Amino acid sequence: MSRFATYPSLQGRTVFISGGTTGIGTAFVEHFHAQGAKVGFVGRNRAAADELLGRLPSGAGPAPLFIPCDVTDIDALREAIAQTRAAFGPIGVLVNNAANDQRHALEEVTPEFWDQCMNVNLRHQFFAAQAVLDDMVGLGGGSIINLGSISWMIKGAGYPAYATCKAAIHGLTRSLAKDLGKRNIRVNALVPGWVMTDKQLKMWVTPESERDIDANQCLPGRLQSEDIATMALFLAADDSRMCTAQSFVVDAGWS
Repeated sequence: MSRFATYPSLQGRTVFISGGTTGIGTAFVEHFHAQGAKVGFVGRNRAAADELLGRLPSGAGPAPLFIPCDVTDIDALREAIAQTRAAFGPIGVLVNNAANDQRHALEEVTPEFWDQCMNVNLRHQFFAAQAVLDDMVGLGGGSIINLGSISWMIKGAGYPAYATCKAAIHGLTRSLAKDLGKRNIRVNALVPGWVMTDKQLKMWVTPESERDIDANQCLPGRLQSEDIATMALFLAADDSRMCTAQSFVVDAGWS
């Protein structure tokens, strides 16, 4: 028996997830599939998607649909959303997860790099929301979950363009929540702390940073992808029907 909650309202609900092939995104795919949701997801790593699909248990929901897509290509993103709709029906949950926390020094940022950061970390969230709007209106409501980050909240150094995008997601979330609320569409930001994904462990987690985590988190232990995914399930389910325009921080008390 799973130690996590089951949400009956997610059974059969169509969910679209960006950045679902690696990191936290794989946990989103796994956990929504386990709830019996119909999951479409995009990413650029086909090999990772195949590995993920190969390890998912059968008997929960239908097999998730992977669509290769670079979210900076808005036409391709719209087409992937359309393919998910054609396969599974109107989209009731959107998880705007795709991002790249590439490190960069202020002195080295060019206008081209800045624009690319905006495109991969922020712009697609707006256009994905736009693309699922009619679906959610037709369904009588829906849930949009925008992935933020505590990086800007804790004044993280070494990624000013990325931090700017993640701060802007809070403004986007609250604006969309007001615009869409009368149509029963909820929009919330899900804000992770430092999650121990493979990428983080390989590239940036060091003995020194481990000491920083211990010093700054209120809770002991390390954040895992499933800690973020289980919050996403709550925000997607009818259990959170009166939650919107909020930032739900999952960071073990760091920020």
